[in-house]
Amino acid sequence: MTYHRPHTGLLVFVMAVVLFTACAKMGRPDGGWFDETPPHVIGSTPADKSCGVKSRKVEILFDEFIKIDNPSEKVVVSPPQLEQPEIKGQGKRIVVELQDTLKDNITYTIDFSDAISDNNEGNPLGNYTYTFSTGDHIDTLEVAGHVLKADNLEPVKGILVGLYDDLADSAFKTKPMLRVSRTDEDGRFVIKGVAEGSYRIYALQDADGNYMLSQKSEMLAFNNNTYQPTFKPDMRQDTIWRDSLHIASIERTPYTHFLPDNITLLAFTEELSDRYLLKAERSEAEYFTLYFSHGDTSLPEIHGLDFDEKDAFITETSPRQDTIYYWLRDTALVNRDTLRFELSYLATDTTGILTPQTDTLELFSRKPYARRLKDKQEKYDKWKKKQERLMKKGKPYQEEMPPEPLNVEYGVPSSIDPDQNLTFAFPYPLERIDTAAIHLYERIDTMWYRKPFLFGEMAGKNRKYTMVAEWVAGNEYSLEIDSMAFTDIYGRMSSPKKTGVKVRRTEEYCNLVLTLQGMADTSVVVQLLSSGDKVIKEVFTTNGEATIYYVKPGEYYLRMFVDSNGNGIWDTGCYDEGRQAEAVYYYPEKLECRENWELRESWNPTSKDISRQKPSGMGNKKGNNKKTMSFRNAERARKLGVAPPERR
Repeated sequence: MTYHRPHTGLLVFVMAVVLFTACAKMGRPDGGWFDETPPHVIGSTPADKSCGVKSRKVEILFDEFIKIDNPSEKVVVSPPQLEQPEIKGQGKRIVVELQDTLKDNITYTIDFSDAISDNNEGNPLGNYTYTFSTGDHIDTLEVAGHVLKADNLEPVKGILVGLYDDLADSAFKTKPMLRVSRTDEDGRFVIKGVAEGSYRIYALQDADGNYMLSQKSEMLAFNNNTYQPTFKPDMRQDTIWRDSLHIASIERTPYTHFLPDNITLLAFTEELSDRYLLKAERSEAEYFTLYFSHGDTSLPEIHGLDFDEKDAFITETSPRQDTIYYWLRDTALVNRDTLRFELSYLATDTTGILTPQTDTLELFSRKPYARRLKDKQEKYDKWKKKQERLMKKGKPYQEEMPPEPLNVEYGVPSSIDPDQNLTFAFPYPLERIDTAAIHLYERIDTMWYRKPFLFGEMAGKNRKYTMVAEWVAGNEYSLEIDSMAFTDIYGRMSSPKKTGVKVRRTEEYCNLVLTLQGMADTSVVVQLLSSGDKVIKEVFTTNGEATIYYVKPGEYYLRMFVDSNGNGIWDTGCYDEGRQAEAVYYYPEKLECRENWELRESWNPTSKDISRQKPSGMGNKKGNNKKTMSFRNAERARKLGVAPPERR
């Protein structure tokens, strides 16, 4: 056997590669500090706050490699640019090229918000704004506030907020905004580089990029106030943390406080009043649907081109009458794959006036008649085989296939609240209801007695009915429905049904009694809400008192809105009419309702600023769980029992 000594140079090379690979996998050594220093601006061309600038190209230099996040949405140039600027991050610099011609004697601001961060740890630079002027001075005033959704006071993220020095109402629809900003995730905005003067302020979800209100589908906010920006010297308190649990010190720092800084704009989308036909479809053989952009009290007229339209339909509408359902009475029409007809209706012309219009439509059934026949045959064959198997086993079987029953969706739970009623939903319009075949019994002691009830169609709910009775808390009831109690327009009949219902005891609930301060002569709707803004119960009142009965134990929130027109629903605003959306308020605290309890609360809806009313645990608000590098270093220092690294 021949023995070869390993080559020394090769062995050293292999060991070096292994060590290098191991080191490369380690990353930050365990216990090392995180880089918590954001990038710093070390220069720019032209220099920040330069006057007499003629160049449309701006270069900003940093002390480390940076990245810029979503500049087309986060970076806002003011005055607004009709042509999108080119914004690029290149290594340790950012290059901004404005495409619009520069205006004379104007202060320009490029607000980067939180778009800039370092390339390694993602430390954000913060709300950085670059400024220059084409004139001989820099305008430095600022205007700030919040934009909230008018219906639920949630912050509106990313909406434009702009100033006008033209105080006329028409300016918002005829001129682009003078200076703009964009809201952050908290709905907060700051408009910078503002000159002295008087302004009106607006918010706009600008769909077409022209910086003015031009479409009714654009979310907007406005008020009639005029603002004169100003400033004052002030002091800010900054908390310095020793670690994640202990405060090291509170530093007081002087700063310039720009006013106003608490403007609240309530944003809404106007109701679309222009009426036109969106689409027509026949998703099921039994009916077809017309969808309009807006409802009208005058329903369309139909003239059949290949069928007689007289008494051919049962018509149903949505609550706003913008969606119309036409149920075909005649099964011969149901079995036709195609329906051709002329549709005459009112539509908005170019001047905004409703004028008669006629369209010729041809609607095809989504499932052809041949396919429906095949499905029916397959269903029959399956039933037939089952009966044959029963017959071979000597078990009872049916000689004829029973007719298809009418499937009723019973909203009849095993237990209900004392103020709750039973509901019945049907897949097709009803031809007949036999109330004599519907029986309700109440158990008193050990005996069952007939219980009177009212049965009728629910307002605004197509093919949905309700049974109303005087329910007694703690009692048991039996609902018994004979066969053929309900018959639809195609002859389908309901099957028999028997079910028990128990009404819960009053001791299982909490009653909520509210005194609404300042609302004694105001129509309001008070709503009991879940943490997700879902309405659990609601009451209407005009005397400043509201009682919500039979609240199940749990945690709830409260909202009210001023029902200006008394229609029981929240209504949006209209800019042309100068009408704001109906005012909404939130009770600023969470309520805990307990069993067998009466909770009394006094609520002044205007005592707290509208921007701070909605409790933090509600809606889409989420806490910022992202820990800064400084906070993570403080946590590491606490665990190690050492001082955190000093900031540069």
